[in-house]
Amino acid sequence: MTDHSPLSIAIDMDETIADPITKAREWYYRDYGKVFSEEELWGKTLSEALPVDHKGTVLEYLNTPGFFRDLPVFPHAQRVLEELNKKYKLYIVSAAMEFPNSLKDKYEWLMEHFPFLGWRQFCLCGDKSLVQTDIMIDDLTRNFTHFRGKPYLFTGHHNVHIEGYDRILNWEDAAVKLL
Repeated sequence: MTDHSPLSIAIDMDETIADPITKAREWYYRDYGKVFSEEELWGKTLSEALPVDHKGTVLEYLNTPGFFRDLPVFPHAQRVLEELNKKYKLYIVSAAMEFPNSLKDKYEWLMEHFPFLGWRQFCLCGDKSLVQTDIMIDDLTRNFTHFRGKPYLFTGHHNVHIEGYDRILNWEDAAVKLL
């Protein structure tokens, strides 16, 4: 008997479909008056670009209740995920337990911006090694360590120098590669 069920795909949330870095940069400007250029962030996380005495600032922001509720959506993510959802068993996977205040924010954000997804398609977890879908799109290679499916590295300023992975450059690129 042949299995005709669709392939499954896990899609990371932060820095993949939701943009916490733009908001963190805005808050940093609000608090310290500094704007970071793309060149200053190239190949680094925002935390790595901060002065030594501000290293914990981004974590402080991420742990603030409400921070994750109104993040910008990456361009074309809604349209492409809606199409992917028709072709794949699609799941949004986020290591949300790292920032426990984010759980309700992330759920509400997903329901607002991706209303075609159901709550059973959300995996807000602590460790993504439990995720075993056919495909995973994530911006952090550490989430591929125990993953046995096909990984795609979603390009961000912090991972531009990482080699050895097929990349998703943006959601239009994802549409070309996966639809």
